[in-house]
Amino acid sequence: MIPFIVIRLHRVTSTQSWVKDWAEMGAREGLVLIAREQTAGRGRLDRRWESPPGGLYLSLLLRPAIPLAQANHLTMLVSLAAIDACQAIAGVHPRPKWPNDLLLHNRKLAGVLTELAGEHNRLRFAIIGLGLNVNNTFADGALSHAAISLREVVGKPLDVDALADAFLTALAQRYDAFLAGTSPHAAWAQRLEPLGRRVRVMQRGQPPLVGRAIGVTAAGALQVQDDMGVVHLIWAGDVAILQSE
Repeated sequence: MIPFIVIRLHRVTSTQSWVKDWAEMGAREGLVLIAREQTAGRGRLDRRWESPPGGLYLSLLLRPAIPLAQANHLTMLVSLAAIDACQAIAGVHPRPKWPNDLLLHNRKLAGVLTELAGEHNRLRFAIIGLGLNVNNTFADGALSHAAISLREVVGKPLDVDALADAFLTALAQRYDAFLAGTSPHAAWAQRLEPLGRRVRVMQRGQPPLVGRAIGVTAAGALQVQDDMGVVHLIWAGDVAILQSE
């Protein structure tokens, strides 16, 4: 089982940036940085990730000897381990949303950010960040309709450290299974949002794509069938569910 080295700090700019710097300096697999607060947290597409006190914010370093084509499986592993931790500590079972979010009651509970370094089509290392709303409060804020926290669902504050420990325990078990040849794809895709739904996909430099999300490949690409029956593979983009269609 992977031996984690856990560093806990009160406040950092970005756990992702710190761990990435350490990885480039040769830090070994299993390094984890957990912060109570981030002043410059990052999400997908370099968007700002609001990271006030009360959430779980961490980044970890993995160095599996795998092709770059399999690297998306690491995002799936982290998402599944976060779901395991939420179930163990809070008794709730969020569902994954493509490509890297967790939803609870149709609102965003967590996000996963994966950054890769590779060489000759092989993975050198992966830095995977997790931002999970634990004791945050969104009820009266601008994000009240989009975000949710575990505390808001269970009605009491939760131990962020206990949640982090449960996450790392679940991740170690799932990572060992992955290294032994077990793909996380089926478990991740089983309840994946928005499969089966009408969606609008926004991709940089391309017109909107409207169709039905019909599946997700083993490598993590979303399959969207447009109204002409053509299936498109979506590797990156913003996906909105069309509620009225």
